[in-house]
Amino acid sequence: MLALSFPGADLWPLAWVGFVPVFLALKDKSQKQSFLLFLITGLVFWTLTVYWLAHVTLLGTIALIIYLSLYFAFFALIIRPFTKQSKIYGLIFVPSVWVLLEYVRAHLFSGFPWALLGYSQYLNLPVIQISDLAGAYGVSFLLVFTNAAIVEMIWAKRNKFLSRFKIVAIILIALLSLTLGYGYYNLNRRPATGDHRPVRISVIQGNIPQELKWRREANDFITDKYSRLTLAAARQKPELIIWPEASVPVVPEDEPEYFTKIESLARESGVPILAGAVTLRDNLYYNSALLLSARGRLIGRYDKLHLVPFGEYIPLKKYFPFLESIAPIGDIEKGKDHTVFSLSSKFSVLICFEDLFPEISRDFIRTGAGFLVNITNDAWYKQTSAARQHFQASVFRAVENHTYLARAANTGVSGFISPTGKILSLIKDKQGRDIFIDGYSSGEIAPRRGELTFYGRYGDIFIFLLSIFTLCVIFRVILRRKKQ
Repeated sequence: MLALSFPGADLWPLAWVGFVPVFLALKDKSQKQSFLLFLITGLVFWTLTVYWLAHVTLLGTIALIIYLSLYFAFFALIIRPFTKQSKIYGLIFVPSVWVLLEYVRAHLFSGFPWALLGYSQYLNLPVIQISDLAGAYGVSFLLVFTNAAIVEMIWAKRNKFLSRFKIVAIILIALLSLTLGYGYYNLNRRPATGDHRPVRISVIQGNIPQELKWRREANDFITDKYSRLTLAAARQKPELIIWPEASVPVVPEDEPEYFTKIESLARESGVPILAGAVTLRDNLYYNSALLLSARGRLIGRYDKLHLVPFGEYIPLKKYFPFLESIAPIGDIEKGKDHTVFSLSSKFSVLICFEDLFPEISRDFIRTGAGFLVNITNDAWYKQTSAARQHFQASVFRAVENHTYLARAANTGVSGFISPTGKILSLIKDKQGRDIFIDGYSSGEIAPRRGELTFYGRYGDIFIFLLSIFTLCVIFRVILRRKKQ
């Protein structure tokens, strides 16, 4: 049920009850049984969710699934004592533990914040508005709280504890009512854009097969395709045209004469172009976003800050050289600056899965970005749910910061997202497909202007509060056991 709430099926209501069966099963399980039950649950969930990674590395996928499933197993061990006895504060403790484990997963070993439970609700606009207060973790908390409350009400009903049933029901209804009330308030208020006029932007989806991207004989084919799409988009008179990650088929510093074709294209279209490219400086390679002016001059560069382990670099390769056989790749150097590009308005770029890390988006907004751009290439994962799972994160980054987000992906999903998380437009073909097609889309977005959101200003203070609460509960349990 949890896996089906994510893209592929997009049955997001299932996330509100997906934990109920295993929470009920914990009531009569030993420690070992609880660990195994949730380990198996995790193995099933993650296999159904990240199966597409096998297109890149089978051994790495198996190792990752086992590692991620351990979070489920440790979650069961921590909350198990609270399933044996009914305590009202357990309703807060259980979702707190889940969210804290999600946060650890998002940061430990470089972090893997993929498929946070809250992401399953990316189409549920009223609920996800609380992200501007507590991030996606706030939505995860609400989902697990609801599951735990349902289990508590089932337990109270079975044991004829009607007063407890009513108390839990009132708490749950109140929390959901507050969430929906805040959500509809956010959806109906005007975004803070001040006097900034809308900016017209075009995003390009080249649909270049992964096996062609770095083949020299395909360079002309790739450049010609982007040229055709760019000139077609330019007829809609945008102020910026955005290409996906690594869309430039050469390293500009290695083949400057080839890069002049793209500079000429910017002059011919009369529109600035933001293009993804692998760049070379001081014998180091970077995953970069290059901004060319309408005159074809390079006026800005951003180097990716958060690299993909086993995708752009191999952790601890010096000490464990065998890791290179799991995912053979070339090393990419990490960028250093939170770059804000400036044209008619200011914006910043999230390359590849940088949109999965909310702290990067917050830093860009605090630095002065008026809107966000995500350029990515999910062609590695073929016709799977990977691209749409990735797209979920961009929706939450828009809501957390009350900002528009433009997205250009090589094979999709590409389009525009509003500050409330509403999907304004996507590149689609006549059959309604949005991945593994080529095309372009243009839209007007209003650069943000105004106060930072609570989440933008204070970050993960919600996580800090949950940590304090969880430690206090655990300390109380330890003291009680010592006393007994």
